[in-house]
Amino acid sequence: MKQFEQQVFRLEETITDKHIAYFNKYGIIQFKNFIDKETVQEFIREVDSVQKHLITYDIKKVNGIPLKFGHDEYGNSIIQRLAFTSQYSQKLHDFLKDPRLQSLIKLLGAYAGRIGENEKDGLVVNHYVNTENSQYKQLGWHTDSPRDLFLGSRILPMLNVGVHLDDCPYENGGLRVLPGTHSQSLFRLLFRKKYFIDNNPDKKEVGFDIEAGDLTVHDGRLWHRVQQSPFIGAKSRRRVMYIPIITGAYQPKHKDSPTPFYHRLAQLRLKPTPAKLAELSLPLNTEGAQEARA
Repeated sequence: MKQFEQQVFRLEETITDKHIAYFNKYGIIQFKNFIDKETVQEFIREVDSVQKHLITYDIKKVNGIPLKFGHDEYGNSIIQRLAFTSQYSQKLHDFLKDPRLQSLIKLLGAYAGRIGENEKDGLVVNHYVNTENSQYKQLGWHTDSPRDLFLGSRILPMLNVGVHLDDCPYENGGLRVLPGTHSQSLFRLLFRKKYFIDNNPDKKEVGFDIEAGDLTVHDGRLWHRVQQSPFIGAKSRRRVMYIPIITGAYQPKHKDSPTPFYHRLAQLRLKPTPAKLAELSLPLNTEGAQEARA
């Protein structure tokens, strides 16, 4: 598969017309060195602190969103998908107010948008690492749009903004997209691939050379996946903070929010035990974003 020879930009103060034109054509854009290396390390420490808190207090869900657990190369417990991270970190909460992030809303065109810190899954931190016990090494083809259907609303434009905390050259796996599919028909959006099951490379897919501190933005309607790293342990590690920029009615999550059905199906797919089967029909015992115990 040929590497995509894309144009890479810098986001100095605000989104420009050139950025908008490129994004409208491909549905994705990459900005180099959005945050510096020192800030990358600060954010890694913040995420580690949040993870330690959640593991110490045996918190399994935040605002109804299940956390994904795994192990690092030393066998230590880690959270491989962490939702609503900024609710536990003042530094990350403040970062979401960065005017450059706010300017990304312009990529939504005529739609009024906002950073969904307390909506969807909030600020999500994905931690991909290859180990024997890791359950989160890759992510199959999907778009971010069907969540709207599960939540009973029509599909609306949204942006998924990724702040990358590790170097990830193309050869190390990582983000793969089908450029331009953000403008596809509804049928193709829903049925072009088998959601999350299909991990196969596509002859039209493109990947990226990403450095720690880079920012990527993709349209939620764009088909994308995460390619598994060919390496094991620390060399395979990829940590990305994802910020949702969304439209439509304000729908904040809270301590009593139920687990969305698509998350419950994902849990069942990972471990189809009798207990997981029962969860599909029994009410969930969810607690709040500050002490959300399963």
